[in-house]
Amino acid sequence: MNYNKITIADGARAELHDSLKLTGAEISVNVLPAGGGVPFVHSHKQNEEIYAVLEGRGTALIDGERVDLKANDWLRISPSAKRQIFAAADKPLKYLCIQVKENSLEGYTLTDAVL
Repeated sequence: MNYNKITIADGARAELHDSLKLTGAEISVNVLPAGGGVPFVHSHKQNEEIYAVLEGRGTALIDGERVDLKANDWLRISPSAKRQIFAAADKPLKYLCIQVKENSLEGYTLTDAVL
């Protein structure tokens, strides 16, 4: 079979690398409750992170800079940047996080597709 399909349950976090058998990316779906936040500051050795805000509002603290987030926002963070994500005090924050090795993209849809 040349594909994997799953359905995730509603919840605080779903990591998809094992269930989708991912080989080039790490993807997670995350929900922070109103007033909640990721309980640690972190950076990465090689992976950039791409965040897609699906619902709600919140804040990313990136290298000490506050970046407001709302539904339909997309945010890319370099590996070395120190980051932490928070939900707004009055609203939960649901977001997708995609991790890929920085500078690993060798082609886009138009250059990689085979017709």
